[in-house]
Amino acid sequence: MVTKSVEKEINEQILREEHSSRIYIAMASWCQVNGYQGAAAWLYAQADEERIHQLKLIHYLDDRGGNAQLSDLEKPAHKFKSLLDVFQQVLKHEEYISASINEVYSVSIKQSDFATSNFLQWYITEQTEEESTVRGILDQIRLAGEDKGGLFMMDKELAALAAKKRASLLAMAGMNAGV
Repeated sequence: MVTKSVEKEINEQILREEHSSRIYIAMASWCQVNGYQGAAAWLYAQADEERIHQLKLIHYLDDRGGNAQLSDLEKPAHKFKSLLDVFQQVLKHEEYISASINEVYSVSIKQSDFATSNFLQWYITEQTEEESTVRGILDQIRLAGEDKGGLFMMDKELAALAAKKRASLLAMAGMNAGV
């Protein structure tokens, strides 16, 4: 059974994960409209992944005797200066999510809720990987600069990364049929 303070923190994280999905959908739409089909595919896959993260938290909380709750969401930004701007904001958001997961973990430790702490280890590892991936994407976008050929190649690379992410999500969905 989770304590009320852990339940509150997990519910706040559920909100953050759902909002993350919407943020990435808005970014993907901008990319698609602006000719970055590969970036759009990657961001749509990222949005799906965030929704899976949200559902894992919901199922966990409900299974531990808590009560998962959904909250109102704010409208995400939908205008961006460039592909670089989009991915700079992705990194900033992933760092925010990492900090928030760490806060939930901290509360679970303070409450001696070791089952939740153990469950959250997956999220901590996932966030480390997410930040690293986005930093790599940003490095490549910066290398391309304003060169249209370089940005075209980067967009193709993002399409390939999106295909891998989709395959991974399908495998994850198969393993977690309850999610």
